Amino acid sequence: MFAVPDNTLVIPENPALRHPVRVALEFAADRESWRHLLRYDPDERFSALVEQDDLQQIWLMSWLPGQHTDLHDHEFAAGAFTVVSGKLSETVARRASDGRAVTELHSLSEGQSRVFGPGYIHEVRNDGPDPAVSVHVYRHQPRAMRPYHLDPITGPIRD
Repeated sequence: MFAVPDNTLVIPENPALRHPVRVALEFAADRESWRHLLRYDPDERFSALVEQDDLQQIWLMSWLPGQHTDLHDHEFAAGAFTVVSGKLSETVARRASDGRAVTELHSLSEGQSRVFGPGYIHEVRNDGPDPAVSVHVYRHQPRAMRPYHLDPITGPIRD
């Protein structure tokens, strides 16, 4: 038998301490909470705000084959995204300490996540033959996208 002493307190979880990947994975797993919002748009990537509070916004996105974002950052927001179904690729662009352009390609499948912070420059795309769905968590600032273009010598330049 298990006994809990009378003076034991249950401390509620502080939502601010929950990692954004954990939040994205939980929402990805709870399909009933967002299934009614999901759409596929043949003309552009679809997105819908699932939930928001003072700390964060949670967005649902769908990607038909060939749909993508342009190179961008999320200004001062931090967060994460998780692939719910399908496959996405993320290209991260940055300037190395020696000043040269660096790009990194990350291929993501169902259940995989990526984390971003302020000034993190990337593009996301569905290069596969099947639709994809992802959940995105934005913290400390509403979802924003500042556009960039990639100079092959010096790296990303804000438009």
